[in-house]
Amino acid sequence: MTENKIEENTFSAGFLHQAIKRLEGYKQMADKAISQLSDDQLFTAVATGSNSVAVIMQHMAGNMESRWTNFLTEDGEKSWRNRDQEFEPVENNRQAVLAYWERGWLCLLHTLKSLQPEDLEKDITIRGESLKAYDGIIRQLMHYSSHVGQIVYVAKWLSGADWQPLTIGKNQSQNYNQSMGYTSRHQ
Repeated sequence: MTENKIEENTFSAGFLHQAIKRLEGYKQMADKAISQLSDDQLFTAVATGSNSVAVIMQHMAGNMESRWTNFLTEDGEKSWRNRDQEFEPVENNRQAVLAYWERGWLCLLHTLKSLQPEDLEKDITIRGESLKAYDGIIRQLMHYSSHVGQIVYVAKWLSGADWQPLTIGKNQSQNYNQSMGYTSRHQ
């Protein structure tokens, strides 16, 4: 194996590892936000034309199952997917929404964890568009991060004063940095 091939596989393995790590972080953040919502809040749209957290979860799960089922061998937009239906209000059944959500994430993470570094250079398609597997992963990282941001924003909106920060709380950066042994020049 040439030195360039070794470096490429090291980079590719690192990319896969970090993509999985980031996606697991997105899921953790969304799960923490979702856990702060009552059943009623989970199914509440905060404005006309907006989606409830449950609808966003439903869309993400549908997208995940479509994109990550047979990722390397079939178009990411499956014939069995009904994307428009994902944006319809869902039955007020928290357990059903959470089960679908978990199934989508399981499909995504199982597929990513099964990929080999050399798979990243393979050609895949999403809605007939040809792209490299690594680009398909980046595309989905962007897509899911935007929806997780929506989930967090809506959950924070609905929780109001009861909201528990998911990261460093407001006006707590200095305390956090000190607890981690980091001192800023701007103290």
